[in-house]
Amino acid sequence: MRVVLQRVSQASVDVGGETVGAIGRGVLLLVGVGRGDTEADADVLAAKIGKLRIFPDPQDGAGRPMDRSLYEVGGSCLVVSQFTLLASVRKGNRPSFTAAEDPAPAAALCEAFAARLRAQGLSVATGRFGASMQVALVNDGPVTILLESQGGRLV
Repeated sequence: MRVVLQRVSQASVDVGGETVGAIGRGVLLLVGVGRGDTEADADVLAAKIGKLRIFPDPQDGAGRPMDRSLYEVGGSCLVVSQFTLLASVRKGNRPSFTAAEDPAPAAALCEAFAARLRAQGLSVATGRFGASMQVALVNDGPVTILLESQGGRLV
């Protein structure tokens, strides 16, 4: 399972001109589910994301840009499924998506991931699985981090 995390001051996702998910300060999480990914992968990634110290501490005189977690700043999550994170471009010029999970189990695992974040007390908005989405964000920093889990462990 792959997650591209972007620290944002705001983010939203629209489907057909309708906003289906929006957050203020927090993280945009682009989620790619691969073949063989399990709920253990969703668990380990959700646990790590809530604890990552990627937000500045405004009270810190040293000015450390990454000292507070999502919990500590009261940030939110916007979870958007993105199977293209599993693309392979090793052969030819057209991406291959054979490493991506089939839609039904991928949708279930994306929902399980969002549920794990909610269970930790985080505010979570989502996109719409399988829809053509327009994602808008203001990347704060910019801070972009790639997280990957395989077999229930971070890799």
